[in-house]
Amino acid sequence: MSVTDPTRRGTIVLGLALVILGGLALLGRMFSIDLLGLGWPIFVLAPGIALFAAGLAVGGRAGVGLAIPGGIVSMVGVVLSFQAATGLYATWAYAWALVAPGGVGVALVLYGLLTGQGDLVRNGVPVLLTGLGLFVAFGLFFEAVLDLSGDALPIGEEILAGGLVILGAAILLMGVLGRRDPT
Repeated sequence: MSVTDPTRRGTIVLGLALVILGGLALLGRMFSIDLLGLGWPIFVLAPGIALFAAGLAVGGRAGVGLAIPGGIVSMVGVVLSFQAATGLYATWAYAWALVAPGGVGVALVLYGLLTGQGDLVRNGVPVLLTGLGLFVAFGLFFEAVLDLSGDALPIGEEILAGGLVILGAAILLMGVLGRRDPT
């Protein structure tokens, strides 16, 4: 096996990412830097990004197999970063939609764009839109109608109705345009 072998490249990238992450943790410990106080969600976000990068290094079907979990884990890190900054942990009631299917859609779109695979982008966009649509719809319901976080939106029902119209129009547009047959 040579270093140019995709499997070996992926292993090298993942190993390097773990060494860097561990080294940063040791430096933080040596210099008494409270890494958790600086943003503990980085310990979720960094492995997600490392998985996605390993997917890019491996390439092909195996690369997509690493990129998708990388997108999901990265999205968990993004959501946790927002929640840690705001204290709004109750948003998990609807933020799950950003993680899956949203994180899967982000991974497919980014991987497809970065590797020049248009089919992955085309397949990832509806998955991403589904995640965003679920997030908006459930978010508006939980926040505007049920007042989950304690600050109800004064025009919550109107926003919910408008969001549903926009989501429906996007789905309708995708249905009208349909998928193009590659032949």
